Amino acid sequence: MTDLFDPLTLRGVTLRNRLGVAPMCEYSAVDGVPDDWHLVHLASRAVGGFGLVIAEATGVVPEGRISPGCPGLWNDAQTEAWARVVRSVAAAGAVPAIQLAHAGRKASTGLPWVDPGPLRPEDGAWPVVGPSPVPFADGYPIPEELDQAGIGRIVDAFAAATTRAVAAGFRMVEVHAAHGYLLHSFLSPVSNRRTDAYGGDAEGRMRLLLEVAAAVRGALPDELPLAVRISATDWIEGGWDLDGSVELARRLRDLGTDLVDCSSGGTARVPIPTGPGYQVPFAARIRREVDVPTAAVGLITEPQQAAAIVADGGADVVLLAREALRDPYFPRTAAVALGRPDAVDVPRQYVQGWT
Repeated sequence: MTDLFDPLTLRGVTLRNRLGVAPMCEYSAVDGVPDDWHLVHLASRAVGGFGLVIAEATGVVPEGRISPGCPGLWNDAQTEAWARVVRSVAAAGAVPAIQLAHAGRKASTGLPWVDPGPLRPEDGAWPVVGPSPVPFADGYPIPEELDQAGIGRIVDAFAAATTRAVAAGFRMVEVHAAHGYLLHSFLSPVSNRRTDAYGGDAEGRMRLLLEVAAAVRGALPDELPLAVRISATDWIEGGWDLDGSVELARRLRDLGTDLVDCSSGGTARVPIPTGPGYQVPFAARIRREVDVPTAAVGLITEPQQAAAIVADGGADVVLLAREALRDPYFPRTAAVALGRPDAVDVPRQYVQGWT
């Protein structure tokens, strides 16, 4: 039986425990450059005891960002700024990771606290791309269908961003293939209507993600792990589903993927039957049938709940998003609640306040 506070080794990288911070958009970068907000946001969770801290969806090209406030990793200024963040996260004992992304047809949107819908031309909107000219929703722009040359440039951009991530000091790279963004939109029949090699049957629809995963794996040193976040289901009849995700995970494992991060939804605006740990069964099935480490995420808020997921084989890593915002010291909270107060080290600067 695995304990929530047991270390986990993926290739040459060891997480000090099974608790991680999920990538969460902060919409606070300028020209794709992360700043002091990102440093404090991510490093504080490392100080809080998390074993893994994943930086938010980071565009591999400017037009791949969700919004103008999203970070990137396509130039030296961004690489240098991320290196500063990485040093702080690593110094606090967590493994620094980054999620590389292309937003596809869901790109070019406003900041959520201003107007989360598509940007208007006068506000700096840029053209969006996708597998087919099918907009995400009413009021969203019709994406330009990517041709072979455009697909090749995106694969190259993921590889180049990976090289920059390694230069910045990140110890894990996650490819974002979930939530209706570009790579997921190629997987789903809802958004991919192509009839060429990148569409049609599941083999064609998986092709782009598998090419990206292979390119990223090739750009990573052997000792650094690769994670891929997927949406295990679209929650839509006839859409991408869990059976497809099991086969996809098998293919990703064979390409050298070390962790499959299991989320869901995002292809369309549809009701999702949420509840505590509602996505854990996806991670559990993939872990069981594919024999690949998985991460579980989604309404995991209680220490006992997180511990049970790991102990029962639901996942190898528990990723927290909103709960990590509410409690940056959740690992310490969990250790105390589970009767293991010594399972998470207290920073020496904080010892007097926690003893």
